Amino acid sequence: MRLAGVVALVMGLASPAMAQEIVSARYDGPTTRYPHGVLGDDIEYDTLVVRLSDGREISARWAQHIVFEDLSPRVVDVDGDGAPEVVVVESHETQGARLAIWGMRDGALAQISATPHIGTRFRWLAPVAVADLDGDGRVELAYVDRPHLAKVLRVWRYRADGDLTQVASVEGLTNHRIGWDYIAGGLRNCGQGPEMVLADAGWANVVAVRLADGALTQQVLGAYSPVALERAFGC
Repeated sequence: MRLAGVVALVMGLASPAMAQEIVSARYDGPTTRYPHGVLGDDIEYDTLVVRLSDGREISARWAQHIVFEDLSPRVVDVDGDGAPEVVVVESHETQGARLAIWGMRDGALAQISATPHIGTRFRWLAPVAVADLDGDGRVELAYVDRPHLAKVLRVWRYRADGDLTQVASVEGLTNHRIGWDYIAGGLRNCGQGPEMVLADAGWANVVAVRLADGALTQQVLGAYSPVALERAFGC
C-alpha cells in the first residue's frame, strides 16, 4: 500500500530474488515541525528505517503532515507469518496520534494497517504491548489513549485481512507522564498468561490487567512507586 506523502528509499546492494526479513528498525530524519514535546523535547522523526536480513537498509519518509512521535520502533511478528513487522506511533499535525504497523510488501517498506487518529492535534498514545494477550493465536496491540488526559487502555486485534479491530477498553489507567522519555510498565507472564502492568489513573497503585473472553480484568498489585512497578515484572 503506497500512501500519499510517503517517500520510499532503498540503501545498499540490489535486492536478491528471495524475500528478506526485517531484523531491526530505527527512526531518522529529526524534525521540529510537530512541537508537542510530550517525550521531553520538540524533536520527532519523519523517517522509518529498517535493516533486512541481507544487510540492506530500506527507509520510508513522511514528507509532510505526519511524524513518528515515539521512542523506538517495535519489531514483532504481528500477522503470524513468521516474518516481523514494525509497530510505531505516528502523529498527524491536526489529528493527533495513531498506532501503525509497517512491513515489507513486494520488496518495499509500506504501512500495512493503522488505528484511527485520536482526532485532535497534540493528543498522544503510549504503547503497552504487542502480543497474543488472550491465547487465541492472534496478536493484540494495546496502548493507553491519552495517558495524561483520557487514560483509557485500548486493545486492538490484528485480523487476517489486515484490519485492526478494537476488542476491549477500560478507563482509569496510565503509563506515562508529560516529559518522560520512557513509557512505564509493559507486559509480564508469571505462568498464567500475559498481563499488562500499568499504573492507575492517579498513580496510586500498580495494576495488572488481563484480557480474557473479550474483557479486561484488573488486579491491584500494591502501592505505586518506580521500584514497585519494576518489582512487578519479577512476579
